[in-house]
Amino acid sequence: MTTQNLIMKREDKQIFRDGDLLIKRFDANYSKADILNEALNHARVEETDLNIPKIRSIEVVDGKWAIILDYIDGRTLQSFMEENPEKIDEYLDYYIDLQMNVFRHKVPMLNKMRDKFNAKISAADLDATTRYELHTRLDSMPRHNNLCHGDFDPSNIIITGDGKPYIIDWSHATQGNASADVARSYLMWYVNGKAEIAEKYLKMYCKKSDTAIQYVQRWIPIVAASRLVKAKPNELEILRRWTNVVDYE
Repeated sequence: MTTQNLIMKREDKQIFRDGDLLIKRFDANYSKADILNEALNHARVEETDLNIPKIRSIEVVDGKWAIILDYIDGRTLQSFMEENPEKIDEYLDYYIDLQMNVFRHKVPMLNKMRDKFNAKISAADLDATTRYELHTRLDSMPRHNNLCHGDFDPSNIIITGDGKPYIIDWSHATQGNASADVARSYLMWYVNGKAEIAEKYLKMYCKKSDTAIQYVQRWIPIVAASRLVKAKPNELEILRRWTNVVDYE
């Protein structure tokens, strides 16, 4: 196995291609438990009929833990969006269809989104009153068990040459309320400086799924608080602003 063909380098991991395989190698200080949990999440989602790359092995590569998967040859949906901004409505419609298809699935062995959010809110650097209000709001929200990706970014959607879409990076997958995952996607666009696309996405999703915009909006403070724990410096101010959008009823 070779790690000569570097595809991507992130803060705590590197991604290589080795023929028909993709090597996702983690830094030495990365939690082994988190790596194995990511692989377990992925393996559980593999049991659905969604198009996702298959895990082939988990092993030590050059002294570091790595997840070995099928390499999917194609382009990300993000790259299409960036190169053809005039087609943003068309691409958002496609993106929403893929997301709604994910929500149709059930993976009962995945961790519950609600438990993850409660832990993240407790760990967030927020005052006690805000944390209390967020926990209370979360407890009042309907309990669902849809498959939720947790990071449904266009860069995690690969379109092959024959037009087949593959969804990658299931490390944050949970079972929970689909509208919470929609709120997460909305915030993704927003914190990346694409507020106009965020609003367009939310309106298109709610119309297509017959979901009230106000319902998704009630999830936004909860999701924003959960993202504070590992937020990038440039995201903190925006996310804090959203956590303050709490109705003191």
